[in-house]
Amino acid sequence: MRSEELAWRIRRHVIEMAHTAHGSHVGSALSIADIVAVLYGEFVEPGALERRDKNRTRIVLSKGHAGAAIYAALAEIGLMPIEELKTHYADGSRLSGHVSHKGLTGVEVSTGSLGQGVGMAAGMALAGARDGLEYRTFVIAGDGECDEGAIWEMALFARQQRLNRLTLIVDRNELQAYGLTAEIMDLLDLGKKFEAFGWRAVDVDGHDHEQLRRALSKIDETRPTAVIAHTVKGKGVSFMENNNLWHYRDPQGADYENAVRELEACRP
Repeated sequence: MRSEELAWRIRRHVIEMAHTAHGSHVGSALSIADIVAVLYGEFVEPGALERRDKNRTRIVLSKGHAGAAIYAALAEIGLMPIEELKTHYADGSRLSGHVSHKGLTGVEVSTGSLGQGVGMAAGMALAGARDGLEYRTFVIAGDGECDEGAIWEMALFARQQRLNRLTLIVDRNELQAYGLTAEIMDLLDLGKKFEAFGWRAVDVDGHDHEQLRRALSKIDETRPTAVIAHTVKGKGVSFMENNNLWHYRDPQGADYENAVRELEACRP
């Protein structure tokens, strides 16, 4: 399956999951759908995840509230039944609102407390380096999450340890829970910030799969990489795009019907 098709399927599942469960964070999950599709569609081997192969690619979603996108990707690459997506947010479900690794193949760690996942990803990258393994570790963080000091502590640590097989992808949609990142805590030029911390940094269109492929494929031999992925929160559904109401709102009634209609009209 092409990554573009996978991204569409992720978005379609996200709408259904949020609608059925009255779940939140639909805008955040739509924002990262292309990033997740490229990672799970082209940088992981499902069998290696299933076997928990020691050289498997590690993917950590530090912005754990967007976990619906991860669950959808795992279902589409065959690591869980697609029917199970209907249990998202339900009592007793494996598919909790914030992404959980409990009982799930393909989720390395449970996350949700912002700033937490990046440190765990750096630890995975360090363990691989010390064990002489070649696996790569990718971690997705939000731009609002970059308000957390833990992000910058990790950045210093990862550069000091020369974790060149660690790649951080920042979902730069310029919105966080209560408004614009520029108004809440202006992050200015994130790429330059990471470069100042000694990282390789590259800016990409976070919805352009070819740009994502190129940026994620490249490894700098001496330092970690930060990919600043410029995205649109709610991407794929016009009335959700750049509308922060959809950080918490769930699609019901006409909103649900219109979202489905728009996505069905643009299937690859």
